Amino acid sequence: MKKMILSMLTLALVLSILVGCGSNVQTSSSQNIQGDSSNRNAPAQSNTSTNATVSEKPVEIEFWYGLGGKLGENVEKFIQEFNAMQNEVKVKGVAQGNYTETYQKLQAGIASRKVPAAVLLDASTIHALANKQVLASMDSLINADQNFHPEDFVHAFYSLGTINGSQYALPIYGTTQVLYYRKDFFEKEGISPDVLNTWESLSKAAAQLTKKNGNEVQRYGWEPMWGSGNLIDAALSNGAKFVSDDGKKVLIDSPEWVEAWEFFRKAIHEDKIMRIHYGGQGWEYWYKTIDDVMQGRAAGYTGSSGDQGDLDFSIIAAHTQPGWEGKPAKPIAGALMVSIPALASPEEQAAAFQWIKFFTSPEKTAEWSMNTGYIAVRKSAREVEAYKKFAEEHPQILVPLKQAETASPLFTDPTGGKITDALSKAADRVEIEGVPAADALRAAKEEAQKALDQVK
Repeated sequence: MKKMILSMLTLALVLSILVGCGSNVQTSSSQNIQGDSSNRNAPAQSNTSTNATVSEKPVEIEFWYGLGGKLGENVEKFIQEFNAMQNEVKVKGVAQGNYTETYQKLQAGIASRKVPAAVLLDASTIHALANKQVLASMDSLINADQNFHPEDFVHAFYSLGTINGSQYALPIYGTTQVLYYRKDFFEKEGISPDVLNTWESLSKAAAQLTKKNGNEVQRYGWEPMWGSGNLIDAALSNGAKFVSDDGKKVLIDSPEWVEAWEFFRKAIHEDKIMRIHYGGQGWEYWYKTIDDVMQGRAAGYTGSSGDQGDLDFSIIAAHTQPGWEGKPAKPIAGALMVSIPALASPEEQAAAFQWIKFFTSPEKTAEWSMNTGYIAVRKSAREVEAYKKFAEEHPQILVPLKQAETASPLFTDPTGGKITDALSKAADRVEIEGVPAADALRAAKEEAQKALDQVK
């Protein structure tokens, strides 16, 4: 609570200085932006004047976000709190249908030069827009704020907004895939949760936990989630890379990839200690997987940090993803990001930054995590008293955060998605058809390399 109060007082002080300085702040902002070569397309110069008049009205800005339901309600609650705690910035939330719709409307807004001051987007979209130089760099705003502490952000999330050495977005919530297992089955079989520290020992435990009646499997030891995601995580933990360091060669058929993917093919199609659900409508396969664990047809599965609201933690526990023997776990952690369009005025950019600071403060990111199940973006969120108490009663909330602190950043596909599409096709061949991983990945590499050659 002391940190919350201090944070609010600090924010109020900064905003008071911002408004109290009037034209000086405007000049300072524009000088900072002009001095940032990475923001050369920002319209700051044309809107900046040392003769600007001082406005006593709050700077009104729009925040576009593609969230509905309880998530949208939580966003509006934060907006109301922010607007009520100070008089210098007034945020108006504008809900969009989803992230894609937000992106499409932002593109239209940029074309008509009518943009929000802050916008919620996914990481891949951020990269595309930053490379088109239509987002404002936040470097000058971050560097001018001694209380911002970027090192407190979970690196895997923060780095998603770092493009060509500049910060074009800040994460507001993160997600990653972790392990969920049945505590009662593990205890009955005398298996320590420590077996979940490596894929090799997890495989042995899965064999012990699998129950068969003749050729019929009544309970599977583990259920990976259908798709390339789990397989990619396992490959990265095995030391795999998507492309070479010079960006010219696709590496998705390297021994590190093949070894990791073949591990799952063998477990599913030969040993029959794992299985996947696939197909169906929408998220049907996902919920079938969860149901298997909840109903005792599987001893554990790999799922999203956002699954926690659907699970019964009186019988289930969470665990970070494994590494391989002698290798640390490196699964991907992604995040949703907030950016500031370059067309926003310097005053709007400064106001948007204050709003983003509020949303990503330790107290608010902790509250968001407790309310939604998504991952807090700041390490210090764990020291927030309310979060500490919540974590004592719900220890699973800390597992995704712990994993995210050492996770791999989300892969930015230089082909615009063709490498990840090739991997998705290969995953289906391995998981559904039982095609040897070496064959599936070799074909995927050839397809992906052709796509990469066209853009390099």
